[in-house]
Amino acid sequence: MSILDNQVAIITGAGRGVGRAVAEQVAHAGGKVVVCDLDESVAKEVVTVIEDAGGEAIACIGDITKPTFPKQVVDQAMKTFGQVDIVVNNAGYTWDSMIHKMSDEQFQAMLDIHLITPFRMIREVSAHFRTPREDGTYRKIVNVSSVAGVMGNVGQANYASAKAGLIGLTKTVAREWASFQVNCNAVAFGMIDTRLTQVKENGESVFGISVGIPEKVRTMFEQSIPQKRSGTPKEAADAIFYLLSPFSNYVNGQVLHVNGGWYT
Repeated sequence: MSILDNQVAIITGAGRGVGRAVAEQVAHAGGKVVVCDLDESVAKEVVTVIEDAGGEAIACIGDITKPTFPKQVVDQAMKTFGQVDIVVNNAGYTWDSMIHKMSDEQFQAMLDIHLITPFRMIREVSAHFRTPREDGTYRKIVNVSSVAGVMGNVGQANYASAKAGLIGLTKTVAREWASFQVNCNAVAFGMIDTRLTQVKENGESVFGISVGIPEKVRTMFEQSIPQKRSGTPKEAADAIFYLLSPFSNYVNGQVLHVNGGWYT
């Protein structure tokens, strides 16, 4: 018997990077996965990988920032699997600028993806989470925040504000839903190797917005980390998986820092 047998997990941004690593770990531990992503091809690829390994997964494709999409995701999970036990709010991107140059659109976009969307997803599962369980199992919510939301970051007033707000949302849900056997926690990542932290000169984009870090700046960041390297998606996923597992049943409303000692 695996530790997440028959549990159903909704994971946003699960087509790549940390989200994909979490999806594959959950499936390996016996969970059933709803792979949410904007990109149909990568989402279906993750589903195929999980199914080929003997697991169960479905893809839910769409723009997570649309007000109706969280309901679509939860409805699809319920129709296919009959329950929802886990939510990982992982989807996101960056749209950097110095404050004096930042537009309202840039600021609002980061609030939409990193704070409002997780709120909507959590609200959407409330009917399924706010009922005590007689078998003693816990439902889990993990919100992906950032070291920027704890200490701020130059050029990321929008991103840092949204990630800081997500920590406040996490702690509030933990207090409101603890009596229903729900754990709600956050992870605050430092530099993890994803599209958002790759060398900017590689030319990756999200929503047509260039993402990444200039190579010289990225090298400087890595040298400032006590472990002298960025983290891998697998290492990031390991931290999330701990918070999804029964090993964290008495951990609630916490922010787990995963940054190689960058912020302590």
